[in-house]
Amino acid sequence: MGREIEEEQVGYTVEQLVGLNRYNPDILPDLENHVNDQVSSQIYSLDANLCLLRLYQFEPEKMSSQIVARILIKALMAMPAPDFSLCLFLIPERVQMEEQFKTLIVLSHYLETGRFHQFWDEAAKNRHIVEAVPGFEQAIQSYAIHVLSLTYQKVPRTVLAEAINREGLSLDKFLEHQVATSGWAIEKGSQGRGQLIALPRNEFNDPNSKKNIADSVPLEHITRIFPILS
Repeated sequence: MGREIEEEQVGYTVEQLVGLNRYNPDILPDLENHVNDQVSSQIYSLDANLCLLRLYQFEPEKMSSQIVARILIKALMAMPAPDFSLCLFLIPERVQMEEQFKTLIVLSHYLETGRFHQFWDEAAKNRHIVEAVPGFEQAIQSYAIHVLSLTYQKVPRTVLAEAINREGLSLDKFLEHQVATSGWAIEKGSQGRGQLIALPRNEFNDPNSKKNIADSVPLEHITRIFPILS
């Protein structure tokens, strides 16, 4: 029976396998290989990863700690999406108590609470874990910028440097790129103190960017409400 299923699966994409055989343990090797593909090719498939973690629940003796760690790192890289919590929910508590998973949970907490200085310090102590997945640093830097853009119109250079873990010439080159491609601007701080980085305005850091409700609701929708209210 297993051989027949294996033959039928030839030519299917991982997404099709997940859709057709979501609870079939025979697809475990394919899903594990796909996790490694996600790492090497810097792609991401949350649905396939969640499917693999569910299958591990039914086949705990087949669980690979290395694969699970890679899934969690990829989930961290997807923040602000809640993927890390979704994945962690499917991992047994006894597995979560392993040192590498305790570290990833701590890193997740630091990111969720915007404690970037602590995050980068902890990540530096555990490079052997996080550097196993290419693109990790860049993904977290993008998340940090996202968080800052929700709060700041103009962020002090020192705050940005701490959040993205860059300084000196590396930070200068990063800012130069952002000014050229993302609409950032560099300004002098008050009384000539340091630099301020002007971020693009959005509905979160600029109240004036929020549309008035009356402007966002079509007139015909409003006229339909009046008879109901009366």
